[in-house]
Amino acid sequence: MDNSSILILNVDDNDGARYVKTRILKSAGFAVIEAANGTDALEMARKQAPALVLLDVKLPDISGIEVCRRIKADVATCTVLVLQTSAALIGRDDKIRGLDGGADNYLAAPIEADELIANVNALLRLQRTQMDLRNSEERFRQLTENIEDVFWMFGVADHQLLYASPAYERLFGRPLAQLQQSPDDWLEAVHADDRALVQADWLAFANSGHYDQEFRLGQDEAIRWVRDRAFLVRDDQQRPYRIARITSDISERKNMEGLLRQADEHKDDFLATLAHELRNPLSPIRSAVTLMNTVPATQPEVHQRARDVILRQVDHLTHLVDDLLDVARISQGKLTLRQQDVELHAVVDPAIETVKALFEARGHVLTVDLPPQPVWLHGDPVRLSQIIGNLLHNAAKFTDPGGRIAVRATLPQPERIRIAVTDNGIGITSYNLARIFDMFAQGASTRDRVHDGLGIGLSLVSKLVEMHGGTVQVRSDGIGQGSTFIIEFPLQQPALVTPVVAEAAPLLGAQRLLLVDDNIDSVGVMAELLTLMGHEVHTAHNAEDALVLARAQLPQTIVLDLGLPGTDGYTLARMLRAEPAFAHTRLIAHTGYGSDQDRERTRAAGFDFHLVKPANFDDLEQALRPVA
Repeated sequence: MDNSSILILNVDDNDGARYVKTRILKSAGFAVIEAANGTDALEMARKQAPALVLLDVKLPDISGIEVCRRIKADVATCTVLVLQTSAALIGRDDKIRGLDGGADNYLAAPIEADELIANVNALLRLQRTQMDLRNSEERFRQLTENIEDVFWMFGVADHQLLYASPAYERLFGRPLAQLQQSPDDWLEAVHADDRALVQADWLAFANSGHYDQEFRLGQDEAIRWVRDRAFLVRDDQQRPYRIARITSDISERKNMEGLLRQADEHKDDFLATLAHELRNPLSPIRSAVTLMNTVPATQPEVHQRARDVILRQVDHLTHLVDDLLDVARISQGKLTLRQQDVELHAVVDPAIETVKALFEARGHVLTVDLPPQPVWLHGDPVRLSQIIGNLLHNAAKFTDPGGRIAVRATLPQPERIRIAVTDNGIGITSYNLARIFDMFAQGASTRDRVHDGLGIGLSLVSKLVEMHGGTVQVRSDGIGQGSTFIIEFPLQQPALVTPVVAEAAPLLGAQRLLLVDDNIDSVGVMAELLTLMGHEVHTAHNAEDALVLARAQLPQTIVLDLGLPGTDGYTLARMLRAEPAFAHTRLIAHTGYGSDQDRERTRAAGFDFHLVKPANFDDLEQALRPVA
């Protein structure tokens, strides 16, 4: 450190002695101020804040020992170093009295120049060391008082508490003052079931040298999880002289671990159920195809039944996949409602139609009771029908064959509608009532179905109802007592609507088509169907062959799969649009990707339509119709 920045106050009533000492100090580069009496010395010490006071013992007004005592007693000057000097009081008792008065050192005059400078430098080094220590302690204090963890310090031999940070009161919920009076008071906050083990491990730390515990604090609903660990603090000789301890709140981590375990269990259940549910429709499809290949065409009724089986099972597969996609979109916040004013019948009728085949197959009797007057809702018609359809589908599955199911709509308030779906099925236990709308939750099964559904239908209902500003609840008196699902929505007053006469769609004329898909079976069957409808159909299985065929045949419409090998459907569409010959050719995306983002990507690539596999044949016909 540059001595010129160090200020020393030289106090001596002897002008000659004061002058000599000032010369010595200045020659060493120190900045020096002077005082000739104790009163001035005390005032200058407070105002100038010198690093060191070179103080003579014999002063005319106040003794140097009293001046030293006052400097050390004043908060503003207590850290100032005092080097006491005397030419007369040089005995052993005089030095002891000076040092007891607070002096940092005591020198007897005459003092050699090098001795004086060496003593000043030694005291300044000690001051810097003490200041560094105080700064370190202050940083430690600020750190421990501002972290969320509890920091403790204990003695090694007896585990005596030396320090605990303020976070103790927040985490342990007990007064810090009480802990200081009773160092074991923290154990009272430990959960009763964990206390004995925690106490034993803490007491064993002195012998084992290891302490790292996770345990609970509090009781019942107020439980918090903590991680508590300790280690020995060693001196420069590697001898342990303190025990440092840190207690951290890990409640959030424990909650996440529980959720992860639950999610992992759900995942395993879901995958097992998904495999089962996907295999279920595949088996009758395979059997129906085998039947059609075995029975001669002269038995059309057999072939028709087989086709009906295939269509029903494909619809079932599509329903499963759609539910999965909807749940994923809702979870990611990507499902958008297309809301409009819609009359109640336009919501209920399509829902009933979706479960008609299932009701007929299981012999259920369905009764529908709706208000006689028009009732208008404001929402997404497709999603509202999906809500009721899922409830009906759930009722059909969990009601034994020949059961009774009812849909009843009432108006409990002028601005609200209540729709109840009631069945006389297997019912729901009180345990399952609390979790019936959770993802992958499944209750008991009907006698003819051991394991049915993915357990996401009711969860999807709950989320869609919430998105429409409604509520859903379930009631059941238990196993064998049936169940009732009740949904409520706000009503929308119908706006004045001008009747619109629908124009007849133009007839579907024969076209030259190009189908591009790497799935040979899929494109082959579609080509045969479209050929039977009178179209001229060409097929390709990759982008390169598609480009060659397109340039040679100049099709009016190209149906493209997006997941082609090599060059994908998006790129192929852009390549086609870049050529003038295909600037106005109709491009239809036929893909398994159906999210809003996927549709936006196809629009950006130049497609006119986006059909999700397996595409409904009516949708394909609509996409092929010429623009009026």
